[in-house]
Amino acid sequence: MKFSLLTLSTLAASASAAYEFNALSYNAKQLDNGDCPTVNSVRDDLKVLSKYTNEVRIYSVNDCNQGEPVLRAMEGTDWKVQLGLWVGKDDESYNKDKKELLRLAGVFDFKKHVSSVIVGNEAIYREEQTSAQIADKVREVKAALKKIDLGDIPVTSSETWPSYDKTLVDAVDYVNMHAFPFWEGTNIDGAQDKVFEHIYDIQKIAGSKAVVVGETGWPDAGGNFENAKPSLKNEQRYMREFICRANLEKIKYVWFSAFDEAWKPVSNASDVETHWGIMKGDKSPKFESPMYDCKGFVPNSKPGESSSSDDEGSSDDNSSESDDNIDSDSGVEDKDADSETGDGNDTESSSSWSIAANGYMMTSTIAASVAALAAASFF
Repeated sequence: MKFSLLTLSTLAASASAAYEFNALSYNAKQLDNGDCPTVNSVRDDLKVLSKYTNEVRIYSVNDCNQGEPVLRAMEGTDWKVQLGLWVGKDDESYNKDKKELLRLAGVFDFKKHVSSVIVGNEAIYREEQTSAQIADKVREVKAALKKIDLGDIPVTSSETWPSYDKTLVDAVDYVNMHAFPFWEGTNIDGAQDKVFEHIYDIQKIAGSKAVVVGETGWPDAGGNFENAKPSLKNEQRYMREFICRANLEKIKYVWFSAFDEAWKPVSNASDVETHWGIMKGDKSPKFESPMYDCKGFVPNSKPGESSSSDDEGSSDDNSSESDDNIDSDSGVEDKDADSETGDGNDTESSSSWSIAANGYMMTSTIAASVAALAAASFF
């Protein structure tokens, strides 16, 4: 089945402009020690997050049995979830997740609460699977859902933006790309241009399929990564510039992430692993609400458009308009945060974004027209 942007929007009408975030990356494990969740612990988390969004993305339905308590906690609410199936070097975790996905489909109302299914998370980037292998798994899951009358649920895979190729694009219902200017060592002044450069690159190969930013964010504390500096001020600036521009261009996204998670390992090039949340480890917000303000926001020029500034990547006075909401100019805590897990493996880690060592950079010269439209539902 071919999914248009309109179809995807209809399927996920839950996340509206009334919320501050289209969706948030979420790991249901206990924040302090990584213990497995309960229905009540998930309900508590969703209550905290309900002010900001009504959609989360999880990375494995089987790992720590996350799928069941998340779906159970959403019963009787308007919450939606993007359900992840973890894919590693072999197919063991994938097969377990797929089996659990189909079991859950017989217990819960997927048509009400599941906005998409995501097969694999950076498995191609980690060189654990090829794009052809992931594409086959995407098609397999789509076929399995169709057999149980759930064929309208979009199925995709999440990958770093350079890892998407035509093989994978052809298989997914929408393109779910990750982009982190922080992990490219980009100074905050150039972060807005960098992330949208990657979006435009992927839009060029995606054709008529919607491109969603499946992960992006900025840490508030920890060590610098090349020219990228973690701080509360920079996190809020990147949040404002990315989200306000994404809303204008009707680009949907999942913000990384919901909470700071003390249990995550610190094994990265920069010790920011536990500092990507919009909420602190005690579940209090890092910023006053609204966490960002798009009033007066003017996006940087797109490639090919004339610019009023000779300083590429600078956001001028847009960048700090909401700095008075910031608790401090530089967060204080530990470590480095991008690790969502499947089957107990903390493999979705920011180490996958240590790009300099992997020849990650791609040249972008794509021009695209600005669609100055208000934010709509997710997808």
